[in-house]
Amino acid sequence: MLSYTVRRLLMLIPVLIGMSIVVFSIIHAIPGDPALTILGEKASPKALAELRESLRLNDPLYVQYFDYASKIITGDLGTSLHSRAPIAKEIFPYLMGTAELTAVSMLFAVFIGVNAGILSAWKQNSWFDYVSMLIALIGVSMPVFWLGLMEQWFFAQELKWLPSIGRDDSRMPVEAITHFYVIDTILAGRWDQLKSVLQHLILPGIALGTIPMAIIARITRSSMLEVMRSDFIRTAKAKGLGQFFVVYKHALKNALIPVLTIIGLQTGLLIGGAVLTETIFSWPGVGRYIYTAIGNRDYPVIQSGILVVATIFVLINLLVDLLYAYVDPRIKYR
Repeated sequence: MLSYTVRRLLMLIPVLIGMSIVVFSIIHAIPGDPALTILGEKASPKALAELRESLRLNDPLYVQYFDYASKIITGDLGTSLHSRAPIAKEIFPYLMGTAELTAVSMLFAVFIGVNAGILSAWKQNSWFDYVSMLIALIGVSMPVFWLGLMEQWFFAQELKWLPSIGRDDSRMPVEAITHFYVIDTILAGRWDQLKSVLQHLILPGIALGTIPMAIIARITRSSMLEVMRSDFIRTAKAKGLGQFFVVYKHALKNALIPVLTIIGLQTGLLIGGAVLTETIFSWPGVGRYIYTAIGNRDYPVIQSGILVVATIFVLINLLVDLLYAYVDPRIKYR
């Protein structure tokens, strides 16, 4: 297991190098002048030329890339062209914001999706099976931005049950320690703030988790149906074991391999693809951070942001691969 993990970590190096080259090439092919974006259209040619020189935008692309790559190796993600702040320090709160939202969304998606899939397979061709799979189909087909807007209209505007935007109440802002607001409020013992943070998480969490929930439910049902037809399940039933014990103890663990794969993929996709949800709910996440940088032609932020998200995505997939051996002892890594 250890040797396999080390090999997989070493395989990250060429993957991330290739990713950085592709992202660097694509971003620099985008029309626009970062110096003009920073100084504005009324800037003098002299000021623009001086800024381009100071930012080393006049250097050949390969020189710019190797300069960027050498900094990445030392842990320096560079400096934002727009804010002039270190990107590593600037991106961290946004990354934690997205991580917190993703964690809540996936908890919602996994809990509802897995249990709905199990019960649908258990009660195959029943009314529950048909209704849950219909809801899953609607969930997969429903645009995230539309669901988010409907949630804001109904629960925030009409019923006034939940806040519609932001991560916390502006009247009692959270003191950032880890930038994971649920943990920060618990560490500070501010239970009123914790309640507010959880309320702010509900609407965007459900909106972002609906599509993964539907996908997980359908995959879980299919996998469970296949396992439930296995000989060892029929043997367990013949021994007199209860249906609940057979389903959750014997069938579920053997059906989890494809479910774990989907959970890992969806978690990685949510971290990098929550731009619409973060925009609708004014959520300060890494998706909005990178999106804003694209509008500002802030090349270092775009490059570093995408590289960070790609690294997290690959690490999540590595974790899923390692979980396979725990779920199914027949899998051996050599």
